Amino acid sequence: MTRRKPTIADLRAAKGRGQLTMLRIMTLDEAAAAEEAGIDIVSLPPELVTHPRYREVAPSLFSMTGKTHLQVGTRDDYHRFCCQVMEAGADAVYCSGGLDTVEAMAREHIPIVGHVGLVPSRATWTGGMKAVGKTAASALALLNEVRAYEQAGAFAAEIEVVPVEVAAEISRRVGLLLWSMGAGAGCDAQYLFAEDILGSNRGHMPRHSKVYRNFAAEYDRLQAERVAAFREFAADVASLAYPEDKHIVKMPPAELQEFLSALD
Repeated sequence: MTRRKPTIADLRAAKGRGQLTMLRIMTLDEAAAAEEAGIDIVSLPPELVTHPRYREVAPSLFSMTGKTHLQVGTRDDYHRFCCQVMEAGADAVYCSGGLDTVEAMAREHIPIVGHVGLVPSRATWTGGMKAVGKTAASALALLNEVRAYEQAGAFAAEIEVVPVEVAAEISRRVGLLLWSMGAGAGCDAQYLFAEDILGSNRGHMPRHSKVYRNFAAEYDRLQAERVAAFREFAADVASLAYPEDKHIVKMPPAELQEFLSALD
């Protein structure tokens, strides 16, 4: 039976009843794989969610897209962006901007997802790219931030690199959905990047990531095969092994004779 795409009401009703799955995907192939694998939620760039084939390959994925507040511009720009991606098929929009922006979008009935803990675009305020909430004071501040997002009208928030005990206690105390990236299993969804799961990430591998495949090695193998094929082609051209008769079209002999006579 075809799976139905969850609504926000469905996601809210599932709070506290187990862990949903969430991936960051970047391509149509990854979207199709997530669909077939039964992943619940995906985060994806605007150019993918607006691709004309996206919903063809991913009809039941609850799909969040967005840009950081540094990329969007004014609040009017953000509103315009939200409307464009929602019209294209997005189910929710990520917002790393201020609470006033969250509240303004929520008043327009746009489903907004906030971000707490380690927020890369705001990391300078929390000491850089490191865990947030490891002291009692910072954990309480994190709880207050989550409550503020909920008060502003966000229905969910990514909670990134926060101690598992803190994330679990916050999740118990709010109605906001918390999507955990390195914040433990006490939240409402587990969120990883597809490139980490697939082993195609050649850069820094976060502590919370888990590698299930080695696509990097496969890409290296394919690249070596690509180079070898190109070299073989170049060698065939140089030795006149290509093209063979099967690769070309020949003229009927009578037509060829007439053509040559005309040239003379």
